[in-house]
Amino acid sequence: MPKSEAERLEDIRSAVKQMSFAYKGQERKAVETEVRSTPYLETEAEALRRAEAVLFAAGEPLTADEVAASMPSGVDASEILMTLQEAYTKRGVNLVEVGGKWRFQTARDLSFLFTEYRDEDRKLSSAALETLAIIAYCQPVTRAEIEDVRGVAVSKGTLDILLECGWVRLRGRRRTPGRPVTYGTTDAFLEHFGLENLDTLPGKSEFQAAGLLDSALPVGFEMPRPTDEDNLDDGDAISVDDEENAEFHTDFLADDDN
Repeated sequence: MPKSEAERLEDIRSAVKQMSFAYKGQERKAVETEVRSTPYLETEAEALRRAEAVLFAAGEPLTADEVAASMPSGVDASEILMTLQEAYTKRGVNLVEVGGKWRFQTARDLSFLFTEYRDEDRKLSSAALETLAIIAYCQPVTRAEIEDVRGVAVSKGTLDILLECGWVRLRGRRRTPGRPVTYGTTDAFLEHFGLENLDTLPGKSEFQAAGLLDSALPVGFEMPRPTDEDNLDDGDAISVDDEENAEFHTDFLADDDN
């Protein structure tokens, strides 16, 4: 039997009421969920702040347990660390795990910003200072002549150090058998010791005044004086560059034969 108009209206009211109750129930459930999650989100945010502060202030990497000791209870330290690591992925400082411990460090692609170059002052040995003094006063001078003045052999390392310092350079080669290399000082040597030129090197009177020379010197004693570095036409030395000229050597040897 078909329903009357009044019955159909009653059915519609009942359906609307049920839908309303269902909607209100879902809304109430969502509100309850939000109420439950808000405190956790606040706790997680606080845990992130604390972990960040502790790791920044730490003088060495920290384990997850050490970081967890500073966090609020009820949070997963590993999860917090992973979240913090992700947050710092694209920043200038990254959170990394090294050997099971966590630390902040400069991003690898920015390491070039912290490259530091230092000039280390190295103290010359007594042998190097003596060798330098002989070269300064007797230049151009060969290794054999340096050894003759010092009375002991000069190691190759000593000359290498002086060459590396830029205070000594190769002057040329002697026009003697074996054609030994001669050494002389450089402009860097003059600049370092505050000398205008080689003529301003201290002489006998200066050394005597400083008490560095015996007052009773042998008769005729004179301080050696260096030869002008740019003068290689004194008949005693030839430029190292001339070694590249084969024709020069041929003529030189031919002159000696005559």
